[in-house]
Amino acid sequence: MSLKDTLGDYSAYIQNIRREFHQYPELSMQEVKTTKRIAEKLEELKIPHEITPSGIGVIGIINGNRPGRSVALRADIDALPVTEKTGLPFCSKNQGIMHACGHDTHIAMLLGAAKMLADNRDQVQGRVYLIFQPAEEIGKGATYMMSVGDWYEKISAIFGAHIWTDIPAGKFSVKAGPAMAATDRFVIKVHGKQSHGSQPHAGIDAVLTAAAIAVNLQSIISRQINALDTAVLTIGTIHGGDRWNIVGGEASLEGTTRYFDPSIGALLEERMNRIINSTAEAYGATAEIEYLHVVPPTVNDPTCSEMVAHTISDLLGNEALLNYEKVMGSEDFAFYQKEKAGGFFFIGARNPDIGAVYSNHSDHFTIDESVLPYGALIYAQLAINWLNG
Repeated sequence: MSLKDTLGDYSAYIQNIRREFHQYPELSMQEVKTTKRIAEKLEELKIPHEITPSGIGVIGIINGNRPGRSVALRADIDALPVTEKTGLPFCSKNQGIMHACGHDTHIAMLLGAAKMLADNRDQVQGRVYLIFQPAEEIGKGATYMMSVGDWYEKISAIFGAHIWTDIPAGKFSVKAGPAMAATDRFVIKVHGKQSHGSQPHAGIDAVLTAAAIAVNLQSIISRQINALDTAVLTIGTIHGGDRWNIVGGEASLEGTTRYFDPSIGALLEERMNRIINSTAEAYGATAEIEYLHVVPPTVNDPTCSEMVAHTISDLLGNEALLNYEKVMGSEDFAFYQKEKAGGFFFIGARNPDIGAVYSNHSDHFTIDESVLPYGALIYAQLAINWLNG
């Protein structure tokens, strides 16, 4: 009997897990109780597992009945500092924290896949690692999990997915090559000279300089990047000055850049430095930038992408596949793909009839739960197909 034929046996299990974890979200690097509960679930399934030395994150291991190579399936487990406003009967019980990005659903789908695989070891030729990863939201969890044990060295590929309410429920999307953008973060500090607001000539206005820098930086995107390339430069915050009648002596700007091509990222950093320094000099001020590379682009291996697409179409038909555009958001799943073949796909969960229309990170974010068993099914079948391929 195929996994699809038994899907109904797992639906309630997956839904209950999702609702339980949704009620008890934990922030990045604080997922101790989440980790412990996942480990308990794996214990119930008699799946060997290891909690990381820091107590956040779990690695489960399913050995098939036949020897072979190894593959990993990954789910992130952290939540966001968001106050939930969904009104759901199972809404967050941890004030100011919410699974507003759907990582509770990722936990549920991977545990559902784990149960399917544990019940069907005769179909597994090799070993499946179940990676329950902390701290995706701050871009630190993947590299941490890669440092735990030797699972990463042993795998031949890794697969991951994200629930997505911009895609209709019942649709799935995967594409070879860039799928999600890189995230870089920057902080610009501007140094001027304070003076009385009635005597601006006696000072150097750091606030005015910061405003000019913010405007001039946008010329990089509009005039210095090829229009056929994709890039974003966003100034998220500007802070400066001390009082309404004082010329500000200090100011700061903070923001992010996004891109798919690392060469574009290098160009952005170089041009930003040039514009920041020259603009500050023109106003008589000084400035410096701290530029941080947070997460690289998520780039799917062609073979893995093809495997995901074929698995979805075999299980649910070609009509389940949707050609969704690349996403300017980022995923630290990208770190896994630097040295191993990887496939990352999107699981549609949009359903206007039940109010599942809000984007990830919204305080009203919710999903059509009917898609979760299919996500688990695809995870499990992917592992079997890859190992048997």
